[in-house]
Amino acid sequence: MKPAIALILVTSVCALPAQDAAVGLPEMTVYSPRVANQSPVGTFAMPVSALRYEPRVDLQSRNLSEGQADVTIRGGIFENTGMRLGAVALLDPQTGHYLAEIPVAPAMLGAPEVLTGADHAIGAVNSTVGAVAQGWRPIKTAGSLALAGGQYGLNRQEIYQGYLSDARLGGQRLAADVAWGRSEANGSVAYGEQDFDRINARIQLSSTTSQTDLFAGYQAKFFGWPNLYTPFNSNETENLQTLLFALNHRTDLGGGDYVEGGLWHRKNKDDYAFNRFAPLGVLHPFQHTTWADGAALGGRKSAGDHAVNFRGEVVADDLRSTSLTAGRYHSRTLAKVSLVPEKSWTPAAGERIVVKAGASYDDSNRGGSAVSPVFELARERPAQALARVYLSYAQTTQLPTYTALNSSATAGLFRGNPDLGREKSRNLELGVSGKWAVWSGQAAVFYRQDDALVDWTFRRGVTARAANAVDIDTTGVELVARRTWGQVDLVLGYTGLTKDADYRGAAVDASFYALNYARHRLTAAVTARLGRGFELRMDNVARIQADNLLRVTGGDDALTSSLGLAYHPPGWKGVEFSVLADNLWDSRFQDVPAVPAARRQISVGASYAW
Repeated sequence: MKPAIALILVTSVCALPAQDAAVGLPEMTVYSPRVANQSPVGTFAMPVSALRYEPRVDLQSRNLSEGQADVTIRGGIFENTGMRLGAVALLDPQTGHYLAEIPVAPAMLGAPEVLTGADHAIGAVNSTVGAVAQGWRPIKTAGSLALAGGQYGLNRQEIYQGYLSDARLGGQRLAADVAWGRSEANGSVAYGEQDFDRINARIQLSSTTSQTDLFAGYQAKFFGWPNLYTPFNSNETENLQTLLFALNHRTDLGGGDYVEGGLWHRKNKDDYAFNRFAPLGVLHPFQHTTWADGAALGGRKSAGDHAVNFRGEVVADDLRSTSLTAGRYHSRTLAKVSLVPEKSWTPAAGERIVVKAGASYDDSNRGGSAVSPVFELARERPAQALARVYLSYAQTTQLPTYTALNSSATAGLFRGNPDLGREKSRNLELGVSGKWAVWSGQAAVFYRQDDALVDWTFRRGVTARAANAVDIDTTGVELVARRTWGQVDLVLGYTGLTKDADYRGAAVDASFYALNYARHRLTAAVTARLGRGFELRMDNVARIQADNLLRVTGGDDALTSSLGLAYHPPGWKGVEFSVLADNLWDSRFQDVPAVPAARRQISVGASYAW
């Protein structure tokens, strides 16, 4: 922990509200207001990049975070987190490991928002703990070009161009943007190379109250890593191609009311090799292709002191696989409808009491249905230090992915269970948000019961990981605070968790995911504007991890940091030169037990924004 004190300092955008930080493309593109370094070291920026040091998200990476990373919220696992773009919640029906495979340039998206409690219960489908939501960024006439090179043979290029025309269609202004990025490197460990490409195009119609986006994106990723998914000392590779089409429309009705709807189609092709050196013919026994199509419509409509929050969503998926063939089905349909009325009172000037009470209904042609209550009581006093105090209770449900359902129960590296059923989560939380003197922030304490959560577990003497249902009670506290000085901005985050797990009699010696969590996790993001065009940006995570016998190196306590030094030459508008370092202290901590950590990596780059 020796560097921790020195590191509690970095981001000029950190103290900005999310809606203020995501506005066009100035000299430095802002993807998240809660992290300091907006671009990663080892490749071009992806939506997952903004979550690497997000105070409310614990990203568990293999190789680069942009290579493969599990998105976890409040001690959940990679499979019970949701991702939402605009109106629609994206899913990967094969495995939550590919949830973050979203082939969209962050320059096209707003800042990520973490949904939990009642907001998550209303706003996401087939996820039980939380979701990350991003909207589509309005297009402006602006562009950027970035080039970088560094250790381990790294080279990357990225370009974005947006154009807001004077042409109008149906009274709305027409705009378009495109983005392209590529990177390659040999990797910070042997057989850890990567080769990534992405291309995007979008058309937008907008007015002062509405925005419609039509998007197409494709991304191809090849990367290797030892023990990528298994703890058996094998050099593994992943070859992914992801295609996404999306149509989204949002109309703001004023006073917090809105209507938003969307359609999406996603194809993900995965070629996984457990042993990259296996003879031809058995090199690729794990090949999977999934298709998912979805539609969603939601919003809020008020009348006086009454309002209703509503959302409906349907997703249909299909799987073709060389190895996930042991289950009962390879296609299904999921549906969810949420209806949550609300009533407000104004007992005094500048004060409002809001009660939300309703329910969600989940259904599937493969897994039965469930009715889940949603309740929230809030006291809002915007002019006071405690601007908002709330108490909420919400239930959410989801169905397992095909890797858990269709893997053989008796053979292979991954042992599934076709009898795994609907997972349920009940969350009770008390939270506050506001501003105290020069600090602003939010805090919450919560208690969550997860029933029949699907975890992947290890047993001594068995060369496989197995899908087992587990009941887990999680108690936690979550804090985020931010402050701005004249030349320094700081965002602090803390999450503390305790868990009590029951594997229902299954033989389990260790857990790869459900019991892989930080008992204490502290984040610090700092930006220091040093003058004469120099800016220092730093992100830090300090953690005390729960014990896990699979984590054989790196220990259970860790400090990891990313450091960036940027220079904007006076008089050179839009030009930035930068030096970035990831894993600054060369920590060996294993985010996922038994998966080797990436080593420290340094890159230098130049960018120009216009």
